[in-house]
Amino acid sequence: MNRTLKDKLAVLPEKPGCYLMKNANGEIIYVGKAKVLKNRVRSYFTGSHNGKTQLLVSEIADFEYIVVSSAIEALLLECNLIKKHDPRYNVMLRDDKTYPYIKITNEAQPRLEITRKVLKDKAKYFGPYPNAGDASEVKKLLDRLYPLRKCRNMPKQVCLYYHLGQCLAPCVYEVSAEENQRLVDEISRFLDGGHEQMKQQLTEKMLQAAEAMEFERAKEFRDQIKSIEAVMEKQKITFTDTVDRDIIGFAVEKGWMCIQIFYMRQGKMIERQTTSFPYYGNESEDFMSYVTQFYYDKQNALPKEILLPEESEPELLSEWLGVKVLTPKRSKKRELVQMACENARIALQEKFALMSKDDARTVQAVHNLGHVLGIGVPHRIEAFDNSNIQGTEPVSAMIVFTDGRPDKKEYRKFKIKTVEGPDDYGSMREVIRRRYSRLLKENQPLPDLIVIDGGKGQISAAMDVLENELGLYIPVCGLAKDEKHKTAQLMYGDPPEPVNLKRDSYEFYLLQRIQDEVHRFAITFHRQSRTKTMLSSQLDEIPGIGEKRRKLLFTHFGSLKKMREATVEDFRQLGIGDKLAKQIIVHLRKLES
Repeated sequence: MNRTLKDKLAVLPEKPGCYLMKNANGEIIYVGKAKVLKNRVRSYFTGSHNGKTQLLVSEIADFEYIVVSSAIEALLLECNLIKKHDPRYNVMLRDDKTYPYIKITNEAQPRLEITRKVLKDKAKYFGPYPNAGDASEVKKLLDRLYPLRKCRNMPKQVCLYYHLGQCLAPCVYEVSAEENQRLVDEISRFLDGGHEQMKQQLTEKMLQAAEAMEFERAKEFRDQIKSIEAVMEKQKITFTDTVDRDIIGFAVEKGWMCIQIFYMRQGKMIERQTTSFPYYGNESEDFMSYVTQFYYDKQNALPKEILLPEESEPELLSEWLGVKVLTPKRSKKRELVQMACENARIALQEKFALMSKDDARTVQAVHNLGHVLGIGVPHRIEAFDNSNIQGTEPVSAMIVFTDGRPDKKEYRKFKIKTVEGPDDYGSMREVIRRRYSRLLKENQPLPDLIVIDGGKGQISAAMDVLENELGLYIPVCGLAKDEKHKTAQLMYGDPPEPVNLKRDSYEFYLLQRIQDEVHRFAITFHRQSRTKTMLSSQLDEIPGIGEKRRKLLFTHFGSLKKMREATVEDFRQLGIGDKLAKQIIVHLRKLES
């Protein structure tokens, strides 16, 4: 850290505000908010951080800050600054998708229209609706039921709508403010869940018309009832009340965040919005940053209630927006938030599954990775991971990716032989030595790239064996993890340094797949080894069980559980006498109790 940064950190105020991190070129790369600026900004330069934050901190050359008077002001200022500067490491609301609203204009002679912009113009807004088609259907229904002005510009004579009984024709006839207000109130009640009452009224009119033998008029009322049912009652998920609410959930995986927003209107779910993006900061803070930006321009058309996951800050949002913001801990509301979070998790899984099946981009990712590292195209990548629990049963596993795809017939397992205790560096040296001395001896092809699950120490250990013991110069890179054991950054070089690789690139996702797969393979092998050891050690305590019988029992039963549950007859099939069989069963059942 340079002297200027140290001096600025020393004089930071203990007040709420926003801070702007800059790189060496003076570009703003991150904007954040803080309840106490001094504590928050200094935390970036002290203590240990995950790989994502380290990447951000490594680029910070300077910072500035703005003091505000409250946490809410900091929240809004952060939103404005992010919109203005579009910092590289911030979550940015980039989804341009907007949903249509039905608007009752604030005019002397009001009218209905469909709009995608919510303005501060004292008009009434209802929605959002799932798509323009749905909004249009609702508007057509309202146009038939309520005779508000239809024309955008006042004509000089009455139009067809007047003759159809769908407009009061304020262009020619005087329509009082009271009559307009009555229509506006009725439309508002209808859109706020009062369509059931309208159905009842139309049903009564239909029956009256039928009794009076006015069958054409009765048919008109029947068609209007059917329109209400078709347009207003086709939503899927319902709630006991008719409160308009937004339900927001999020999930994170592999450095990506997905946010799901469920729109519930008049007690019914009408639509959801899905957005996913790479994130770099704290997941809860970045989630709240997105939510703030989402509502920033929508304050005239807010729902009555917003439901968020427990990891959020409802008080700030509620005070700013002036609506109920809850983090429900029980009841159906909590289930709705959980559903939003689960949908976000599934959307991320689907995204990654589709990415892994995209052959053209996978091959391109292999080429791009080679270009970034400056090593040519790594057609064959071999990756290693060590696994042990408190130093017991140390094992290592190696997987192979050929042209970006797992090549499972080439996978290999290693039991660590020369290292005692939990020594990752020693284990890495042994496995690298064994693997590549054998390839040299058998004149087998070498990989184009070796990937180590670990940071600088593991990379250096592998390179030392390859170059100084075996005389091999194979590129070695490492995948460092964050505190949540997720891929954080790529390390490469001598000495190893972080490689600037975009989190939303296919190259980064390819490395994540490799790391996940080698870790899965190593853990599976370690569990198998521990199971065999436990089985062997417990069987060794029984007189009459030697190595040959122990292997026979393990091959036949596979687990201690199945052996405990076996009968004497089951042991006879293996040529084991009844007396010994009973001893085995009694011994194992005694150990269980």
